[in-house]
Amino acid sequence: MQLTTVAIVKPEASNFILGQTHFIKSVEDLHEALVGAVPGIRFGLAFCEASGACLVRWSGTDAALIELAQQNATAIGAGHSFIVFLGDGFYPINVLNTIKQVPEVCRIFCATANPTEVVMAETDQGRAILGVVDGFAPRGVEGDDDIRWRKDLLRQIGYKL
Repeated sequence: MQLTTVAIVKPEASNFILGQTHFIKSVEDLHEALVGAVPGIRFGLAFCEASGACLVRWSGTDAALIELAQQNATAIGAGHSFIVFLGDGFYPINVLNTIKQVPEVCRIFCATANPTEVVMAETDQGRAILGVVDGFAPRGVEGDDDIRWRKDLLRQIGYKL
């Protein structure tokens, strides 16, 4: 077995969701869940089929995001993994629970805009996602000014009153 990492390649501010599912119909179910959750959502989705033709299956509403999802799914290459890239102005917080509710979704590894590395194991059979490195390590513990900044930010962007 070999351990490696795969860096997610994306524009700096782009949000994505990386997960695992268990059935080919996930591509259509995830597409339907996303468009049903947020009217006008722009996204690209790719899924690594784990049997049969073993293709990267895809869907979405934005050609550039679909291509980004296809490229990253191909680089990851782990059976039954999926990745969703969200367009500008769309965020994981608006669709994450909807994605989790899709019956064949097994897990979510991350939902982020941070630089991300996917920790992989590779055997003779194939590849598996062991986890992710999402962003950077903490540089300290927040103080009073940091708490104020955090609370102000959440109110500025409309997530808290």
